[in-house]
Amino acid sequence: MRITMASQGYVMKKITLGLLLILAASVGLAGCNTMAGFGKDVQDAGQSIHKSAEKHKPDGD
Repeated sequence: MRITMASQGYVMKKITLGLLLILAASVGLAGCNTMAGFGKDVQDAGQSIHKSAEKHKPDGD
């Protein structure tokens, strides 16, 4: 089988597209982990504020 320049270009485009899709998926997954970590930090901060408010609440309430 003889490989022509046109078929080589087609194969290179497919390989490039595949690599770009893998890169995009990797970045997307890393972003999800970052946002999940940020959400956990915000949740922890909210719980700390809530505990502090409960601790300093006047006895009459």
